Amino acid sequence: MRIPRSLRAVTAALLLAAAGGAPAAEPAPPFTLTDARGESVSLSDFRGRYVVLEWTNHQCPFVRKHYESGNMQSQQAFARERGIAWLSIISSAPGTQGHVSGARAIRIAEQSGASPRHILLDPDGEVGRAYGARTTPHMYIIDPDGKLIYQGGIDSIPSADPADIPRATQYVQVAMTQVLDGQPVATRSSRPYGCSVKYD
Repeated sequence: MRIPRSLRAVTAALLLAAAGGAPAAEPAPPFTLTDARGESVSLSDFRGRYVVLEWTNHQCPFVRKHYESGNMQSQQAFARERGIAWLSIISSAPGTQGHVSGARAIRIAEQSGASPRHILLDPDGEVGRAYGARTTPHMYIIDPDGKLIYQGGIDSIPSADPADIPRATQYVQVAMTQVLDGQPVATRSSRPYGCSVKYD
């Protein structure tokens, strides 16, 4: 699929930020996806709220690090309790690691105790590519005006070892706390780490 020029510009800005450039509060690419229960969900549904986007793949060891330790579920619960919409996105193409049906995605979430607002299915990778999502996990935070205010890793230690979580700076958790306290996000971008998104 050809990505519109406006979305390519946003992706370029995100890649610049990930490479160490000064991140700007770019508009988040709009999207509409079907969730695991068959409901149509648009980013615009959450206008006026903070939104966290989490690219995920349940078979990736880096994703498993944060789910088997409870770290991801804890951050999802923190967001939910404070009115932040957490959207998990699966961009694994059919036949690749992490691709699941909606029903399977729901079972995986229930078994792990995950609590995103929606699990969104992006099997053609259109939304993942628009955002420049490269890894699972790859995290984004969008402000109530629809601007990207964070993109990158969930934390500061790029390993698959759960023992590293207590020593890491939890970038997403810290950013959520900062915006809820009325402060600017101190770390606007970081280098994402994990398994590559399985676009094809």
